[in-house]
Amino acid sequence: MSGYTAGHGVVYFCCSLLFFVPSCKAFNGGISEKKQERSDPQMFDQLTEVRDVVFVIQSQKNSYHTHRAEQRRTELLHQAQTLNQSSPDVVLLHKFSDYDGNWSILPALPRLASQYCQTSLWIVFLAEETNVNLHNLLQVLSKFNTTKEWFLGRPLHDDEPTIIHHYAFSEDPSSFSYPDFMAGWALSCPLAKRTAERVNYEPPKSDFTIDLQHEIALYIWEESRGPALTVVNEFCSELQSLSSTGVCATTINTYLSACGNSVQKEDVFVAVKTCQRFHGDRVPLVKQTWEKDAASLEYYSDITDSYIPTIHLGVPNTERGHCAKTFAILKRFASGAATQAPWLLIVDDDTLISLPRLRRLLGCYDPNKAVSVGERYGYGLSRDGYSYITGGGGMVFSRVAVQNILAGGCGCRSSDAPDDMVLGMCLTTLGVPVTHSPLFHQARPQDYVKELLARQSPISFHKHWNINPVAVYQHWLAEPNNSRAHSLTKTREEL
Repeated sequence: MSGYTAGHGVVYFCCSLLFFVPSCKAFNGGISEKKQERSDPQMFDQLTEVRDVVFVIQSQKNSYHTHRAEQRRTELLHQAQTLNQSSPDVVLLHKFSDYDGNWSILPALPRLASQYCQTSLWIVFLAEETNVNLHNLLQVLSKFNTTKEWFLGRPLHDDEPTIIHHYAFSEDPSSFSYPDFMAGWALSCPLAKRTAERVNYEPPKSDFTIDLQHEIALYIWEESRGPALTVVNEFCSELQSLSSTGVCATTINTYLSACGNSVQKEDVFVAVKTCQRFHGDRVPLVKQTWEKDAASLEYYSDITDSYIPTIHLGVPNTERGHCAKTFAILKRFASGAATQAPWLLIVDDDTLISLPRLRRLLGCYDPNKAVSVGERYGYGLSRDGYSYITGGGGMVFSRVAVQNILAGGCGCRSSDAPDDMVLGMCLTTLGVPVTHSPLFHQARPQDYVKELLARQSPISFHKHWNINPVAVYQHWLAEPNNSRAHSLTKTREEL
């Protein structure tokens, strides 16, 4: 959620969820036996063939991402042909049905299981960035007895309790493993079918979808009643260009392929939401860090301050939500009074962002189409809910998308309604896809797994709580002498 209240809404939700999170002792008591059982995959040693596997590519509707998913599909078909095997079933998730919430996996699982698990043994999920060595993958899957329930992947774990995981397993967060989606992950069909049946009568306890890979693992684990993640080291986390991939069943492609030139500075208009309370602390940090990279930027506040300067849009400040302010910004942008730029970026005054990296990312998208980009969350996706770009990490809209929003009659039920969620409902109603980029971050760097951040050059982080914002900006987002402007996937040392 946006601005000064994202924390309020999420913290309230996190606290309510903690009731369902087991203690560390309870978890370890339930999991130790399961880990021992799965330390040996029983070397089933029955050759898995391509026809035994259905591949699900976690694709997106935007044309750039659709093209990337189609490339992955073509590569799989070519490898199968090279192995003299039949062509595999490859599902592009965004095409699987008309429901936009299929990206959260569980809504699509009942149909996936019923349609493919009659003839297949495995469902293997791939990100757009996942490279597959089909020969190696089939060898890995052959080690597992497919009459049993298996949840396979490369493990991630939290080093400390984090808000994006609702502070789960707060006594020992590293005790719970969840899959690195970009490295690929797999469900045996017995597990897929049982989980699909459960989805029909027991949806996830949380209405929010925030970090899907963690939430899927929690749902499958089912408070120790279901299987824990089985570690498969052949699902490799290394970038393909940086590793020796001989034994890997999967590797990770660079997140951004060649998309042409970055958009020009003048093509991105930046709207910063602030209020008088933060003129003396947050706004100076914006000026000290990333404001210099903006060609056109305006600060929107509840007063006019000629020193900053700020613009008062006639909307009183609210303690949370800021829906009325955001819609006033959309109207000002659409009117052309401030800019004719094709792209609008809306951020909070405690958002830290790299505008050069954002402009490079936007080179992948067509500003003449309705485009919205950022970190995607979901609400109520198990019951025909909607997706939205979470505001703290930055919301990006093409001018066409802004025009569609305003022309579609969208608005705020109250001035303090959560702006990002209202916009998500609106975009869903209008049929405008919400495009996810993992380079945007709603929280601070320490709230994310270091391994994931190490292989990306992030675009944004959010919140100044218990951090030095200038130091975070310099370490994670600044590009001295523009040396990393064209290296969005270069790894970095840990903090």
